[in-house]
Amino acid sequence: MRFHSVPSLAIPVLLGALLGCQSSGPGPESNDPIEIPVPAAAETFPEADQLRGSITPERAWWDLLHYDLRVEFIPETKTLLGSNTVRFVTLESGKVMQIDLQEPLQITGVKFRDRDLEVERNGSVHLIRFPWTLGAGVRDEIHITYEGIPTESKNPPWSGGISWNKDEKGAPFIATTCQGIGASIWWPCKDHGYDEPNQGMDIRISVPESLVAVSNGRLMGKEFDPVHKLNVFHWRVTNPINNYAVNANIGNYISIDSKHRGENGNLDLQYWILPHQVEAATEQFKQAPRTIEAFEHWFGPYPFYEDSFKLVVVPYLGMEHQSSVTYGNGFKNGYRGRDLSGTGEGLLFDYIIIHEAAHEWFGNNVSHRDSADMWIHEAFATYAENLYLEYHFSEEQAQNYVIGSWKRVRNNKPIIGPTGVNKTGSGDMYAKGAAMLHTLRHAIHDTEKWREILRGLNKEFWHTTVNTDRFEAYISDQAEYDFGPFFDQYLRTKEVPVLTYMPTEKGVALWFANAVPDFHLPILLTINGMEMRLEVGMDALQVPLETPFEELSIDRNFYLTAAEYVREDAEPTIETADDKKFFIDSK
Repeated sequence: MRFHSVPSLAIPVLLGALLGCQSSGPGPESNDPIEIPVPAAAETFPEADQLRGSITPERAWWDLLHYDLRVEFIPETKTLLGSNTVRFVTLESGKVMQIDLQEPLQITGVKFRDRDLEVERNGSVHLIRFPWTLGAGVRDEIHITYEGIPTESKNPPWSGGISWNKDEKGAPFIATTCQGIGASIWWPCKDHGYDEPNQGMDIRISVPESLVAVSNGRLMGKEFDPVHKLNVFHWRVTNPINNYAVNANIGNYISIDSKHRGENGNLDLQYWILPHQVEAATEQFKQAPRTIEAFEHWFGPYPFYEDSFKLVVVPYLGMEHQSSVTYGNGFKNGYRGRDLSGTGEGLLFDYIIIHEAAHEWFGNNVSHRDSADMWIHEAFATYAENLYLEYHFSEEQAQNYVIGSWKRVRNNKPIIGPTGVNKTGSGDMYAKGAAMLHTLRHAIHDTEKWREILRGLNKEFWHTTVNTDRFEAYISDQAEYDFGPFFDQYLRTKEVPVLTYMPTEKGVALWFANAVPDFHLPILLTINGMEMRLEVGMDALQVPLETPFEELSIDRNFYLTAAEYVREDAEPTIETADDKKFFIDSK
């Protein structure tokens, strides 16, 4: 979703023959495996973080079925007045239910079968007590009313809350953003990523009569409240939806409607814009069906045909709200007109359209269960940018773009964060996550198999939440190769593996240093002008050469670094290469 500006790469990336470059961490003179850092335990974080980010007992005993959210936006006082009917089924017996709503908003009442329920508040957590214990298999609902002045976002989408803006013509231009901070910053819900409403959601937004409200899914109707002079827009989502992907956008909107013939038939497209943006939007949003076409090729059918696809102009950069992708990139290619890769390729597409639409597959269709695993959303969406280029332009241009983006990697901390506390890892989940996936593709060395894996991920985990372990296992199983240490290296440490080489009488010896235990990877190398694919691990591999070793380079598509071995008294044990064991392919 969000882009983080980062300084230059801390560890040099090998883009050709970079001989003798050094890496941070253990040097090539040491072949001892590096340790995988242990994330901080949930218990070491404040109680509020634990309650927000864990599957508490008060959450675990019931499963979401449906939300019916009704909320009035009052621009004059920056106030919300609303309700949410939560339909659920009990998985086991229970009596106390956790619902989240962040201050300064207040729950004003909870009803269950016409009874007023007792509510105990602990910060953002509300413990709702039923009059009796509900047994397993009960289907029922509670009705929550709430109101107040919500948190105002100071820097959307990076800070959550409501943006009470004006458009260029002076009309109200209002939007919600809540990734990270949570949907409970503006509406009461079960605010954890693991549980999505199985039967979707109804969203009714009331706004002053001069304004239009746009949300997720399809517009079911518009009613006018003559007493309060309000327009009430009813939107319906039929598929499961992330809490943070629910949004409300309010302004002087008009729509441009279109259709796209996709893998699963006709997909309805809508572009909600301001009246003075018709010409610019008509031209720039031609990239939307091209995006759908490219990502259906790589990832499989668009996941939400029933709910349509929308681009909605907003007063901030944009976000991946499900079936309601928000857009504020100024109708320019690149990222606010800039090429993030520095290669020129990034100006061939609109970053926000392509990146945020990719989240419909990775983020909205396949969703992380815990914020620690947010790389599942951001690494794939960032990587998808170069897949769009490959589909519509060329493989070389796509490679230029993704490799050029590696300069944004910081290698400051692991990509995966601590679990159970609503904390993410490093912002490297974007550029380094994409570098990892690009390396993985070229290690697999089979474009069609890689495409089958990408499509398979969306089919296997269709409309579900998933953690990293299941993702890793699926990829290794489909690739028929153990990529466990590879994922440990790139996701759970901040270190880049060092391909270490040492000239020998018979040729050159190769092994990985600065790597986790058992790290191994098939890589494409050029040694003395001969291209070959080798599986290199932690043990030194002797590569026989007909002439004395002169030069070595790693194919540019591998996010690795290289360094020559610094001789000491003890030489490494070298195993001679065996064609069947080490040479996957050479030419």
